[in-house]
Amino acid sequence: MKLASLKAGRDGKLIVVNRDLTKAVSADAVAQTMQQALDNWAELSPKLQAIYEDLQAGKLDDVAFDFDPTKCAAPLPRAYHWADGSAYVTHVELVRKARGAELPESFWEDPLVYMGASDAFIGPHDDIEVESEDWGIDFEAEVAVITDDVPAGITPEQGLDHIKLITILNDVSLRNLIPAELAKQFGFYQSKPWTAFAPVVATPDELGEAWKDGKVHLPLHAILNGTKIGAPNAGVDMTFDFGRLISHIAKSRSLMAGTVVGSGTVSNRGSKDGSCCLAEVRCLETIAEGKPKTPFMKFGDRIEIDMLDKDGKSIFGRIDQKVKQYHPPR
Repeated sequence: MKLASLKAGRDGKLIVVNRDLTKAVSADAVAQTMQQALDNWAELSPKLQAIYEDLQAGKLDDVAFDFDPTKCAAPLPRAYHWADGSAYVTHVELVRKARGAELPESFWEDPLVYMGASDAFIGPHDDIEVESEDWGIDFEAEVAVITDDVPAGITPEQGLDHIKLITILNDVSLRNLIPAELAKQFGFYQSKPWTAFAPVVATPDELGEAWKDGKVHLPLHAILNGTKIGAPNAGVDMTFDFGRLISHIAKSRSLMAGTVVGSGTVSNRGSKDGSCCLAEVRCLETIAEGKPKTPFMKFGDRIEIDMLDKDGKSIFGRIDQKVKQYHPPR
């Protein structure tokens, strides 16, 4: 089953989308918003699934409309909880190596996670608005899952059972603001602006064999200004699968339905298939040549992020954003 949220009010309008992302129908008869569906997932998901199957079978052609991703908000325009991991420890290792720092052994055993801003996620075609290029504008292509209610203290295996939806995202980072924030030893805040999501979320069964062991075993494509930056496989070198991440963040507290858990920047050891953020590209350049040469994003740049199935078709729809200068009120 595939779902999306059209832009409407603060929480969007829930729709059911067909498998090839060409047609959609309103889900009003079952749930008005994605959060409402997640709050009552056990009861409502079978009803949404029935609509999806009828849409696929052509039984709803009289009420179906053309699916337009440019009209989509983030699937969850605002979420109660957004926890972003750094599950690809090879990426963390590379970043530290570029600045001559050793990676603590504990990083391979204990996940890194931070709680991000979830009050206003943005849609797949919304601009990346930043006040200054000097802040070091970077994209981060990630995979994410959305849960139902998760009890505290669950095991990683139990965590997998609470994954209801999967998608991809662009977790924008302002790289030049990060060092000063981390030096305070209190985590990210100003360095993490709007997070953008693909237009569509899919239930795990939609990914078929690509969803295995709590990982999505498909390349995640990142294209900047028409040039491929990378397409590393999200199922390779993911040190902590999503079940482990969910278990980690639910160690001491339960999680509410609609919790979004990110994988962190997808990265493969050696970056044979490229990178999913510019920071990693710059680290590789620093290691090889002594200094980075690739600049961070500029106003007017365009970033596209997508994940394709084995037949080359987009699973979640494409994130397609431009960087735009933000002018604060004076």
